[in-house]
Amino acid sequence: MPIYDIAGLRVSMNQGGRTAAQAVPYLSDDQNKKADVIINVTPERVKETMEEYPQLNQDDWEYMITGSDFYKALLAFNGILLHASCVVVDDRAYAFSADCGTGKSTHTGLWLEHFGERAHILNDDKPAIRIINNKVYACGTPWSGKYDISTPENVELAGICFLHQAEENTIKPADVKSAVFNIFSQTVRKLGPNAMEKLFDTVDAIFNMVPIFEMGCNISDEAVLVSYGAMSKNQK
Repeated sequence: MPIYDIAGLRVSMNQGGRTAAQAVPYLSDDQNKKADVIINVTPERVKETMEEYPQLNQDDWEYMITGSDFYKALLAFNGILLHASCVVVDDRAYAFSADCGTGKSTHTGLWLEHFGERAHILNDDKPAIRIINNKVYACGTPWSGKYDISTPENVELAGICFLHQAEENTIKPADVKSAVFNIFSQTVRKLGPNAMEKLFDTVDAIFNMVPIFEMGCNISDEAVLVSYGAMSKNQK
């Protein structure tokens, strides 16, 4: 099976279609070393899922199941999924998470307009957040939403911000209880007891290493200035 470099891990995966197409930028230059993670979603498993949830086609379900398998495996390597749009400015990553339809991609799009060549999108839907060598990194992945906007790189994370729509732009450090609720509502939750305990431990470690914010925002350049002004203060 082909080997991909994703989130600092060597991932073996033999899926085709949309999954393979979006994973092309992540193909490893070295196909001979042992994989850290093996993903092999069988046709039988996809068929069973389609029978229970026929709303999506086989290609879409394969894409979703491979992503789920990767993010579950990621827990063993001090990492989590975060449903977020993650933008990079000056080699620092900023992750904006929210429920679907809130406007996280719209917000990071404003960052691209404001910062121009200094900025790019790391992942517009499901970046991996992983602790590597005692630092927290946001990582591009092939599971990057319907528009497939991702970059195959790992960038040190400056902060995580949970967004909600508001008429005025305000940002503040997140309340711990609400931050825990928010992050668990935006990550993989269907886990066994041992994996759930690992998820709690990893989230706790990330919270202690990276600042977490809550922001009410509108669609304006001021929203960029407010969010960047607060989150970039923590840069070294």
